[in-house]
Amino acid sequence: MSELPAGTRVLIVEDDAIIAMTAEDMLDELGCVTAATAATLKDALARAEDTDFDIALLDLNLKDESSLPVAALLRDKGKPFLFATGYDGLPADSGFVGSPLVAKPYRLSQLGDAIAGALG
Repeated sequence: MSELPAGTRVLIVEDDAIIAMTAEDMLDELGCVTAATAATLKDALARAEDTDFDIALLDLNLKDESSLPVAALLRDKGKPFLFATGYDGLPADSGFVGSPLVAKPYRLSQLGDAIAGALG
């Protein structure tokens, strides 16, 4: 498993409370800090603008909405992010094919490696 900088601050965008809590626990185990969490697109966009974080973990689908606008905002701001999805990758027309991605359900080592890769 890749080594992460201690105290890496992560914005979690996840609409499933159990998955969000599991991600928080895994991040804690990896030595990261949860900077904020968001469960809706509106909240995620606000958190992405106002929260101090090093990287964002974005659930691709937030109920009936996509997190792609959050990814676009982060890309424009030069902030690293990675997607988490239980689907078969990103939609071909998303503009984000090739972006860092971790497949759900992910293990601790997979999450750590994906974050390390996205951070460069």
